[in-house]
Amino acid sequence: MGLSAGIVGLPNVGKSTIFNALTSGKAQSANYPFCTIDPNVGVVPVPDPRLGRIQRFIPTEKVIPAALEIVDIAGLVRGASKGEGLGNQFLANIRQVDAILHVVRCFQDEDVVHVDGGVDAMRDVETIETELMLADMDTLEKRMKRIGKMTDAESKTQMAAMNKAMGMLNESQWLAHADFTEREREALMPLFLLSMKEILYIANVHEDDLGGENEQVAKLRAHASEAQAGVVLISGKIESELADMDAEEAREFLHDLGMEEPGLDALTRETYRLLGLHSYFTAGKKEIRAWTVRVGAKAPEAAGVIHSDFERGFIRAEVFTLDELETHESEAEIRNQGLMRQEGKEYVVKDGDIMHFKFNV
Repeated sequence: MGLSAGIVGLPNVGKSTIFNALTSGKAQSANYPFCTIDPNVGVVPVPDPRLGRIQRFIPTEKVIPAALEIVDIAGLVRGASKGEGLGNQFLANIRQVDAILHVVRCFQDEDVVHVDGGVDAMRDVETIETELMLADMDTLEKRMKRIGKMTDAESKTQMAAMNKAMGMLNESQWLAHADFTEREREALMPLFLLSMKEILYIANVHEDDLGGENEQVAKLRAHASEAQAGVVLISGKIESELADMDAEEAREFLHDLGMEEPGLDALTRETYRLLGLHSYFTAGKKEIRAWTVRVGAKAPEAAGVIHSDFERGFIRAEVFTLDELETHESEAEIRNQGLMRQEGKEYVVKDGDIMHFKFNV
């Protein structure tokens, strides 16, 4: 679907380490600010054990998971909204993503310098979010000056929405969950305001804190709860080590640490949810594949994810569930039992649906 999430944070909080582990990429990672200048982009598979469960009953040549685009954006610093630390370039990169993954340093390490002199999760969060909101205020001011004397209905609607947004920003309110009407949100959409983006906090912790919660994480969770945002705990050090292991070594390493899965798997799934996405599946002899659709998508839109012809010529969808497949052990038996549902254009696709589309172009 072309949706992406951008990893942001202060320098030296572990952004590029986490990005490299996510994508097995080679983004620069060093102990000084602005090591990463151009955004690195990677495509990350979304872990989904349901694919393996489907394959038990529908043997196939290959299995293709859903994927997300992750962008590693260079570290922001205080004053970025005014151009400090190459801030204008980095803010422009954030505008281009659909959601923000904010890496917050919650670990102590004397060998890794902190740009502000010491570890303080809430100070770091305030620094980043203040800079993003200041940048939004600058965007609003420029637009308000441009259309201030216009009298057409569209300009008046946008001006009212911008005044409302400016008031909220002056109160340090993140706009993603602000009380806007649908019309106000539509009026603000062309401005690509940074604080209108959903945010997920990534607490980068020491491996000893993965099973519990240190003081920094506790404060971050409290802030996230108030902001209606999520928190995922990650040890960048552990995830980078896992990324260099083969599958068997990684399983043993996770077992020794008492972890069921890499933290990055949880991060990827939570990012998928943050973007308002879920998956349906197609399954046949050639491949089993997870397709990404927005929550609430109807059957023709879901068909269009595969090919625009499927949406344009949509006739109906044949739908069954993984539970039905595991109960009856084959698609043929599901048909024999009369459980293969025939759904039309108004059917809202559910997470985990297994679907075939009938179309005519």
